[in-house]
Amino acid sequence: MILAIETSCDDTCAAVLDGDRLLSSVVSSQTRFHARYGGVVPEVASRHHLELINPVVAEALSRADARTRDLSRIAVTTSPGLIGALLVGVATAKSIAWASRAALVPVSHLEGHIAANYLPPEPVEPPFICLIASGGHTSIVHVRQRGAFELLGQTLDDAAGEALDKGGRLLGLDYPGGAELDVLAAGGDPAITRFPVGLDRPDSLDFSFSGVKTALYYFLRDLEPEQVQRHRADIAAAYQAAVVTALVRKVLAAARLWNCRQICLAGGVSANSELRRRLQAECGREALKLRVPPPELCTDNAAMIASAARFLPAIPFPEYLSLGARASGGRAA
Repeated sequence: MILAIETSCDDTCAAVLDGDRLLSSVVSSQTRFHARYGGVVPEVASRHHLELINPVVAEALSRADARTRDLSRIAVTTSPGLIGALLVGVATAKSIAWASRAALVPVSHLEGHIAANYLPPEPVEPPFICLIASGGHTSIVHVRQRGAFELLGQTLDDAAGEALDKGGRLLGLDYPGGAELDVLAAGGDPAITRFPVGLDRPDSLDFSFSGVKTALYYFLRDLEPEQVQRHRADIAAAYQAAVVTALVRKVLAAARLWNCRQICLAGGVSANSELRRRLQAECGREALKLRVPPPELCTDNAAMIASAARFLPAIPFPEYLSLGARASGGRAA
């Protein structure tokens, strides 16, 4: 039985997994606290994690009808993310592991998103190409076996989710803007203009979304307010199309290059309706299988961290007491 903790950004999460059975998954969102700022404030996030972590862990154990003595492993996100937020989760995980004499498994947030595809109701078997797209990450990885992956491409600047959120903000939508942009774009005509697709070249699987944000800013600046209001849905559709086009082209190119017949999605952006529609259509044309986890496993959650911990090495008691966290890249030392 594994207790997992995830505090990499602004959601305080805990889950209990017993084999393939997800016994509980608790997510406490801080969205309402950050909405006034139009984005996540690291210090605010850390302080709320401190307030919420113990009640969230207690709730996860209660729903699973489990006690700390029942746990064989404690899993925790150690990178990448907001360093203050990560440290709250790591300190909590080490304390519980010490008290229960359980082993501790450090998990990369990216490994967690990939491992969401291993959970019911439709667990995926490697190999597959996985597109991880969220507010903080955009990567393409090749998963040959559970617990290991090869990074094929990543964003060189902004993440896809950040680009969608910022686009929504420029269009005057509520925070977080990505979901609102998706709804608005559904009623628009993307033919109103064509925004640039970053790094659109065949020799690279990397992404760049800073240019499309700048293009939207200047496009809106040059319009009269009444024009923006009249064509807001059309502009949203065109902007979203540029972001989605980059994601779809790159992940399909990766599947062709590695001769992989299965594509998986992970991260909050995988809930985007246009991304799902475009990928479903393209995968159908190329006889590829597309797999997407349930929505509750796409956004940040601890169930995916517990899933990943099943296939990663554990640090025995008491060696994990020196474990830290890293804001970017790899696992913490």
